[in-house]
Amino acid sequence: MLTAFYRNDVTEAGCDEAGRGCLAGPVVAAAVVLPANYENPLLRDSKKLTPARRELLRAELEQTAVSWGIGVVCNEEIDRLNILKASFLAMHRALDQLAATPGHILVDGNRFTPYRGIPHTCVVRGDSLYMSIAAASVLAKTHRDDLMKSLHLQFPVYGWSNNKGYPTRMHTRAIKQHGLSPLHRRSFRIKPVQKSIDFSN
Repeated sequence: MLTAFYRNDVTEAGCDEAGRGCLAGPVVAAAVVLPANYENPLLRDSKKLTPARRELLRAELEQTAVSWGIGVVCNEEIDRLNILKASFLAMHRALDQLAATPGHILVDGNRFTPYRGIPHTCVVRGDSLYMSIAAASVLAKTHRDDLMKSLHLQFPVYGWSNNKGYPTRMHTRAIKQHGLSPLHRRSFRIKPVQKSIDFSN
């Protein structure tokens, strides 16, 4: 069972992101405030869950969380800011969506840009340790997966409904054949080719 809270004397929001290592699409973050008595033995890092289990947990978390928010930073913003700063911005946008300002922010990873002067704690592999971060991991992952499935309909040649923009063999092969779409991250080193194709026709 994951640990409930890092601090239990204030309202605590867990934050995590999804899509940082992708070649295309946005980075998506979630912020989650769980009830004081929340328990779910099935909750864990989203990467260790099946898609079906993630969807079940998503529905339950969205219904039972005290508050939750999603933040999205598009590929053009990622190219302008860099992926690290874009990830922090996505978390800030997720925190903006919470119904009430938390007293403490628990962040997955080892770095974070302060948000509105609220105290924060960074925890490496926090999604395997704390429930609120694991919950944020599930919501960020499922919301981003939905976005990539939608974007797949615009650019089906890259197979984003399956690879979600990650550098799979199929994805990189499609880039070699078709070039980059408007949703690829130009600041990333994309092999085997770095070219664009005009999708406006």
